[in-house]
Amino acid sequence: MDLVAELARTPDRAAILLDVDGVLAPIVPRPEDAQVPEETRCELVRLRDRYALVACVSGRPGAVARAIVGVEGLTYVGEHGLELEPEAEPWAERLAAFAAATEEWPPERKRLTLSYHWRTAPDEAAATAVLEQVAERARDAGLVPRWGRKVLELRPPIAADKGTAVRRLLGEHGLGRALYAGDDTTDLDAFRALEGLELGVRVAVASDESPEELRATADVVVRDTDELLELLRRL
Repeated sequence: MDLVAELARTPDRAAILLDVDGVLAPIVPRPEDAQVPEETRCELVRLRDRYALVACVSGRPGAVARAIVGVEGLTYVGEHGLELEPEAEPWAERLAAFAAATEEWPPERKRLTLSYHWRTAPDEAAATAVLEQVAERARDAGLVPRWGRKVLELRPPIAADKGTAVRRLLGEHGLGRALYAGDDTTDLDAFRALEGLELGVRVAVASDESPEELRATADVVVRDTDELLELLRRL
């Protein structure tokens, strides 16, 4: 928490960067039901008015992340940073075609990524067996599979992730101090993007489903979205 206090000492020189699902919004059985609690929204408004940059970096499309968070004046980057990369756009049609061909497990369709959730599956072992086959077909189609918290994500083969998004945001704003909070495998890229900063604070919202590496590489570990809210109140 000493790092958090140091970051809070110079808000005009610092960024607060946050994942959405599992960090600001509690994980729910159906992704479309996710919401950020009102008390967290109020805290984000306070941070927005205090820090040089407050951004949400999400696997969701940016417009969807904005709707879930419900706070204007923040920066929203969606689809793991792919929305910032023009070369990702030509893959949109290929992703849509792949989604249409996986009738055995309909995905959550986004423009530049696909997400196959199995949180509500009655038999998780059977679900992951099916999705292993989907992942293999995705590789054959030139896509990149990545596993997360009860989700298989497919992306274009483009060097873009939450880490490239974080580096771009910090570079555009000329900031050398930042906090990033995440809860899943994709957030490790953002953690790595804080290396070499004047001050980087990596916060893991570490549930039983979170990868062990997230906890191991974090500077601060909290258990859930409620504890993350308490940390935000210190900033």
